[in-house]
Amino acid sequence: MHRTIEQQEGAAGRGETAPAQGGTRPAAYGAAAALTLAVPVCLAQVAGAAVAGADGAATGSFTSLWARLAPQLAYGLQSALVLMAFVLGLLIWQRRAQRHVGWLLVLMPGWVVTVGLAPLSSWRTGIAVVLAPWLLWCAVHYLMRRMRRRDRRMHRALLVQALLFPAALLLPVPATRIAAFALWWLGAQLLIAMAWHLWHLWQDMFLPTLEERYPQPDFILSCVLIGFGALAVVAAWTLPGSGLAGILGPLSLLGLGLHRVREFARALTQSELAVLQGELRLQERIAELERHFDQVAEAKLEQVTERERKRIAADLHDDLGAKLLTIVHTSESDRISTLAREALEEMRLSVRGLTGKPVQLLDALGDWRAEVVSRLAQANILAEWKSPAEDIEHTFPARAYVQTTRILRESVSNIIKHSGATHCVISCSAQDGYFSVVIQDNGQGIPLELEGRLDKGHGMASMKARAKQMHGQCLVESGPGWGTVIRLTIPL
Repeated sequence: MHRTIEQQEGAAGRGETAPAQGGTRPAAYGAAAALTLAVPVCLAQVAGAAVAGADGAATGSFTSLWARLAPQLAYGLQSALVLMAFVLGLLIWQRRAQRHVGWLLVLMPGWVVTVGLAPLSSWRTGIAVVLAPWLLWCAVHYLMRRMRRRDRRMHRALLVQALLFPAALLLPVPATRIAAFALWWLGAQLLIAMAWHLWHLWQDMFLPTLEERYPQPDFILSCVLIGFGALAVVAAWTLPGSGLAGILGPLSLLGLGLHRVREFARALTQSELAVLQGELRLQERIAELERHFDQVAEAKLEQVTERERKRIAADLHDDLGAKLLTIVHTSESDRISTLAREALEEMRLSVRGLTGKPVQLLDALGDWRAEVVSRLAQANILAEWKSPAEDIEHTFPARAYVQTTRILRESVSNIIKHSGATHCVISCSAQDGYFSVVIQDNGQGIPLELEGRLDKGHGMASMKARAKQMHGQCLVESGPGWGTVIRLTIPL
């Protein structure tokens, strides 16, 4: 099985590259213009013949009318052949894959010279005998090349035949007999080549994949067009003086040329669609690369930030931490020693937030409970700590652990300094992907004159800001005489 040129192009990528399309678009416009001119030429020839024979049509027979009309129609079709050859030349100028159409292009002016111009010369028989083998050579090559077939032996045989027929004119045989033999012999070869071509097109309709199959409508059209050519050969054999061959032959060539133009337009459309799809895939690939680049850049920034955090933490631990520890152990003032110890604990918490690893939530709850209960007890406030009933397997990032610790410290400091409470309940829970802490005291609450300024005092603004950094929220509910409730909710 052999696929046609058009099928090969479709499977290879649906056309040529974008620059080639840009160069062939003017050729398509030239094709349309030339074909537009061809139709009026043929109609003008036919109309002229009809007007010229109108007077004799009433009294003459159909044969005489056909004798007047056929030559004019043949000349019109020959004019259209010249224009079609020009169109095909424009189409294949920059398309190497369509160079096989050049054989069809040569056939068209060759037909015009052999059938249209040669009879006007006194050497018409000799010209026909010389050109006819070459026209057969072009026709056979076109039919074979379109099926991507090459046969060197046939090429040589046709070439030798094309050289022998002119030499036969030198024999002591009348030129008319040589011309008659050439008509029958070359016509038979052309019919065989046409049948071979149609047979392979028929086989290509049953190829395994749909993409490789030759379309059935195209096969029917090819049969009709090649059938015109076959009828032209039969008419030349059986009705040599009727002029029917001079009409059917150009019709076949014009149809094949128009078929090539149609296939070219289809290939151009498929090529443009393939280019558009390629551009879309390229844009998707570019977007994917941009996303990947952003991810790499973010990872790189995170690495640099992490290194800088570790460097700062090391400087704090080695320099400031050592000095604070010295003050704790050497200061004679208990107040200064206590402040230094608190500063040292705060510094260690900051260092842990910069470089620490994730903390198990159960361990964090234990640390918070020990610190909160101890501080409240020192202030003579009864602390009631309520932990989750079940074991929790979640972990806290180091930064979230530090921020939550500071929120709890600020809350406890506000209770000790401002609430006047004697009892405080701290409830912790973890459910639906969120960790919640509710701190409720029985103090005097926040005065009415401060209700509109909760974010401006008692460290409330910093507590809410820290919760927001963890994508959570910190709500404060209070009223004179019924204490204060702080609700902290953060995602796990």
